[in-house]
Amino acid sequence: MPRFIDIIESQWTMARIAVVDGMASQAVNHLASLGNEVVEGFIEKEMLSHGALEGFDAIIVRSATKLTAEVISASKGLKVIGRAGVGVDNIDLDAAIEAGITVVNAPRAATTSVIELTIAHLLTSTRKLAISNQGLKAGLWEKNMMKGSEISGKALGFVGFGRIAQGVATMAKAFGMEIHAYDPYLPKQIAERLEARMHDHVNDLFRMCTHITIHCNLTEETYHLVNAQRLALMPQLGKDGVACGSHVVNCARGGIVDEDAAFAALESGELTTLALDVFEVEPVDPENPLLQHPGFHGTPHIGAATLEAQVRVGMNIADAVNAALTGEDVATRVA
Repeated sequence: MPRFIDIIESQWTMARIAVVDGMASQAVNHLASLGNEVVEGFIEKEMLSHGALEGFDAIIVRSATKLTAEVISASKGLKVIGRAGVGVDNIDLDAAIEAGITVVNAPRAATTSVIELTIAHLLTSTRKLAISNQGLKAGLWEKNMMKGSEISGKALGFVGFGRIAQGVATMAKAFGMEIHAYDPYLPKQIAERLEARMHDHVNDLFRMCTHITIHCNLTEETYHLVNAQRLALMPQLGKDGVACGSHVVNCARGGIVDEDAAFAALESGELTTLALDVFEVEPVDPENPLLQHPGFHGTPHIGAATLEAQVRVGMNIADAVNAALTGEDVATRVA
């Protein structure tokens, strides 16, 4: 039987954790089993800015909740921010560092999910799956108009060649694609192991590849990196001599693709298809002209939205947040 003093001490050390953007029930239960009080529920921006997180030791967010400098300043007592996923652009890291708040993420949990979605978008683009489905549901049998192209034998260019990109490259190679990459921060030995041709300038990548997929972070350097100039560089003819058109897929971060420039390129025919899982403004504006263009198809930021990934990301961030709260070193600490 525990001593009374042990019970008191455990109450003193219990952490109060807000989970505001949803998390797998297994992960919530895991956090609670470690002795934490877990409070679930979305908190509006105005409430966050007025100190709704006072009294909480930690908060776990996904991409919906924005932890701005104003929110962080109002969150007295907050010690740890957990990002259930990889991207931390919804968290003001400078403000967190200044406030002495540790920020951790879970970068590996959704890797497989994003890899598979990228391949799915690539195949949907080249085989006209989305527009064929729309026509079929409208009562049209447009078989003669739905001639697509194969990805086998085509050059696939990667903007960023990290863990997810390397997984996509492995699958794309199995389809018979030629792999090209631009990543100024990647050791060339990694690319060599995957037989990827590295380019010193991103323009060379666009000049060589009929198919481009985005796998970099959103920074000042990469904002609108995919612009009118680069889209115009893409060839419409594959190395196998087939007029396959040009295709861009982005399952990384919104804002890397200049959506206005991409729409203009679709309209002019310089770009054949564009597939986006991420948008510069989310939720995407229903009036965004891309949504009505036959060369576009998209998904509502579902890269990590698989049953398996939700459990992995929840468990990973639960362990990371709990470790940070107890003063342990966390491998996935970002600030």
